[in-house]
Amino acid sequence: MILEHAFQAALLAASLGLGAFCMILSRRLRRLNDLETGLGGAIAVMAAEVDRLDSAVRDAKTEAAAAAEALSREIASARKERALWDLRQKITQAQAQSPVAAAAPVIPMRRLRKRVVAADA
Repeated sequence: MILEHAFQAALLAASLGLGAFCMILSRRLRRLNDLETGLGGAIAVMAAEVDRLDSAVRDAKTEAAAAAEALSREIASARKERALWDLRQKITQAQAQSPVAAAAPVIPMRRLRKRVVAADA
């Protein structure tokens, strides 16, 4: 009978100890999940920053694609201008070498300047 009471006392003491431990853990968890001062607030702030950075990356990709497309158009335009200028030079040289052109003065063709467009940066 004394052994049975000792086991019940030990069980009661262990139950009270576990109850106190659970209460302490509950309070700590509540403080940890607090949205203003705890880890929950830090997680909410990080999630907002991740969303903001994600949208910034998407915007940068869109702008880079638009800039690459504009640059390829400018390169194609410059190549066309260069080919036209080369063709005019060849025509001028051919006219200068022909006997008919000796009577008429040769007006050299000037290369056109590229227009400077102010870009918003």
